[in-house]
Amino acid sequence: MVRCVEVFNEFYQTKTKHRKLTWIYSLGICNINGKFESKTIELVVTTYQASALLLFNASDRLSYQEIMTQLNLSDDDVVRLLHSLSCAKYKILNKEPSTKIISPTDVFEFYSKFTDKMRRIKIPLPPVDEKKKVIEDVDKDRRYAIDASIVRIMKSRKVLGYQQLVLECVEQLGRMFKPDVKAIKKRIKDLITRDLPREGQR
Repeated sequence: MVRCVEVFNEFYQTKTKHRKLTWIYSLGICNINGKFESKTIELVVTTYQASALLLFNASDRLSYQEIMTQLNLSDDDVVRLLHSLSCAKYKILNKEPSTKIISPTDVFEFYSKFTDKMRRIKIPLPPVDEKKKVIEDVDKDRRYAIDASIVRIMKSRKVLGYQQLVLECVEQLGRMFKPDVKAIKKRIKDLITRDLPREGQR
């Protein structure tokens, strides 16, 4: 999977120099074949879940700490993915001790006797609005970019009409992402509001 990412990165860089490619692995989806004793079942999982399951191709048993070290993920991410694979509807991994809570002292092994009537199953993560968090982070980054663009334009132009400022922001930011005119207007208003006390102090 790492090689695939590297190849696409190289390809992407030949197409554009103005956009940054960010990989959000927590939102990726993989289809992997689980070879159980009764039959092979296609598992539809996230990139993190797939990475955890693939570790059991090389080891029969793995501790929580070993999984966290090999995946290089945070505690929260490891707890979520291990809970989905050992404590939820589809128990692909056996957990010791057999409780509903994931602990740093737990040990996991591939459950070869797992079966299901379906040939293809989707294993969801516990409900945490990951997409919402990512969107919020992107919006935050874009707010900073819009603010920086407005300040740059006004420093170089000194005086500029409102609509012209919006248009120049759209043009400047268009090299990085598709800017939202409403967001730009909101940032202009916010910067004006924040600047008013300083104007009064001068």
